[in-house]
Amino acid sequence: MIPMSICPSHHRSTFHTLCLSVLLLSMIHSGWAQKLNRHEKKILSIVESNHTKALEFLEKSVNINSGTMHLEGVIATGKQYMEAFSALGFSTTWIEMHAGVNRAGHLLAENKGFKGKRLLLIGHLDTVFEKDSPFQKYQPMDSLATGPGTSDMKGGNVVMLYALKALHETGALEGTRIIVMLHGDEEIAGKPLSASRGDLVTAAKRSDIALGFEGASDFSHATVARRGSSGWTLKVEGTRGHSSRIFSEKYGAGAIFETSRILNTFYNEVPEEYLTFNPGVILGGTSINFDSAQSSGKVFGKSNVISQSVLVKGGLRFISEKQKEQARNKMSAIVSDNLPGTTAEISFRDSYPAMSPTPGNMEVLQVLSKVSQDMGYGPVEKYDPGKRGAGDISFVAEYLDCLDGLGVMGGGAHSEEEFVDLRTMEALTKRAAIMIYRLTR
Repeated sequence: MIPMSICPSHHRSTFHTLCLSVLLLSMIHSGWAQKLNRHEKKILSIVESNHTKALEFLEKSVNINSGTMHLEGVIATGKQYMEAFSALGFSTTWIEMHAGVNRAGHLLAENKGFKGKRLLLIGHLDTVFEKDSPFQKYQPMDSLATGPGTSDMKGGNVVMLYALKALHETGALEGTRIIVMLHGDEEIAGKPLSASRGDLVTAAKRSDIALGFEGASDFSHATVARRGSSGWTLKVEGTRGHSSRIFSEKYGAGAIFETSRILNTFYNEVPEEYLTFNPGVILGGTSINFDSAQSSGKVFGKSNVISQSVLVKGGLRFISEKQKEQARNKMSAIVSDNLPGTTAEISFRDSYPAMSPTPGNMEVLQVLSKVSQDMGYGPVEKYDPGKRGAGDISFVAEYLDCLDGLGVMGGGAHSEEEFVDLRTMEALTKRAAIMIYRLTR
């Protein structure tokens, strides 16, 4: 029984989903999986025999602090995985970032062959918990384990690794073409993106299908689409003067009223399915000072002075490049229609592209669904992209077919309540192993 004390109210939906998935697993008898061939059944047996070692590997990995900006910790975590992939016959390389990027680098592992589809498997080594975080240790609690990165995404890395290990130990990796990319900066991507994600794009251009091992929502869904993300900055200027003269021909409406008009019009006129635009920071008054590195600022102003300056920093989420550009055009048009005595400008900054739902992605989902049904787990359907954030797989979505959400089940990501459901890891590893096996025949 899972102790409810570690499943707070805002994670109860995740908890109930996990319980249903575990109930499903408990109903599945190994004899039901009659549609697996002899070699596939051997793969499942190897996953089972390696499961204790997989959990030990996860604990060791979680106990290495690899907050994105703790570069030494990210490198140490990368070394752990380099040794593990080398033992499976992969050639491994640590890709260093130049000093200006200020990130630890990435792990590239490759099994060179010619059989079946060429696969690109994607994960990341870093977490959001830096070296000074109080949340540092792996802590098993009955059927769960808490700790930094347990679900996001060291658990997913272990599913990937031990699926490949089972294939290796049955000889099924021989002759296959598989590239593994584990980034050291997924949580805060290094800039420029051409440097921090260039090697991933190069690997994608040598592959046919990308599989992402970010967290699984449940056994019956996987991700065929992820929204992209970008930033926007709104700057508004008014005419400073005594507040008694506001709305006059000389002084106009002031910067804060103009900003209110713009944001309210965004709210009423820009929305559409899968598109969100969040103003996360706003400073306004007589004078403002914003430190972008710290995402904080100072404001000076008085109630009897017409506001002169406003700064708004926001984010934009979108399901396609077309939707992104249409939203930007709408926002720009709204910004240009100013109230009297004010001016405004908006600028946009690209970050993560969108992974759009393509027919090719749906075909890969069908492969997973067939594997799942053959194993007795039931069909797998597409997950709602509105419930997922941006991910590294999006950088390669324009080059090849993609499927994400193949990692562990858990919850509380990016909080000190992060946990992984240990009861589901073995089954998810088995499913990943059979899927990779079939794609590479």
